[in-house]
Amino acid sequence: MAPYEIRIVGDPVLRQRAEEITDIDGRLARLAEDMAATMYEAPGVGLAAPQVGVQKRLFVYDTGDGQGARTLINPEIREASGEWAFEEGCLSVPGLSWEILRPRDIHLVGLDLDGNEVSIEASEYEARVFQHELDHLDGVLLLERLDEDSRKAARRAVRELMLGRQEAAPAKAARGLSLH
Repeated sequence: MAPYEIRIVGDPVLRQRAEEITDIDGRLARLAEDMAATMYEAPGVGLAAPQVGVQKRLFVYDTGDGQGARTLINPEIREASGEWAFEEGCLSVPGLSWEILRPRDIHLVGLDLDGNEVSIEASEYEARVFQHELDHLDGVLLLERLDEDSRKAARRAVRELMLGRQEAAPAKAARGLSLH
C-alpha cells in the first residue's frame, strides 16, 4: 500500500503555492522516499509534495532513464525555449488527459537530498515532466494550461469524474474502506 494518498482535483491544497525548503534532513529524505513509493504505485513518472498534502517545494520523478527515482528541492526554471505539444495527464486528475503546449527545452536548477546544487538541461518529455511538477509547486493544475474552449470541456469532464467518485464513496464505505 502506498505511504500517501494522492490528492485529487478539488482539494484546496493543490491550489496553494508550496513553501521553500530551508532544512534538508532525514525527515525530508523519508518524505521523498515515501513519495517515490506512492508515485510508482500510482503509477506515475512524477509527484510533487502538494499532491500528497505537503506544502513544500519538492518533487520526485523517474522518467525511465534507468537512474531510478530522483528528488528536486526548490526547483526553478532559469531558461525555456521552443514549443512542444504533447498529451498530458496528471495523477491528481485521474483518467483524463489533454494536449498541452509547453516549452520544449528548459534549464532547471534546484537542490538534491544532499543539499548539492543540481543543474539540468532538459528537452521534450523530461522538460515536460519538470514543468508539470513545478506547476504543482506553484498551485497550478494542467487544466489552467488549456485554451478557453478546451478548459470548458475539461471542467465538464472533471465534474463527471468527481460525480463518479462521490457515487462510488457509499459503496466503498459500505465495504469498510476509507476514501481519505
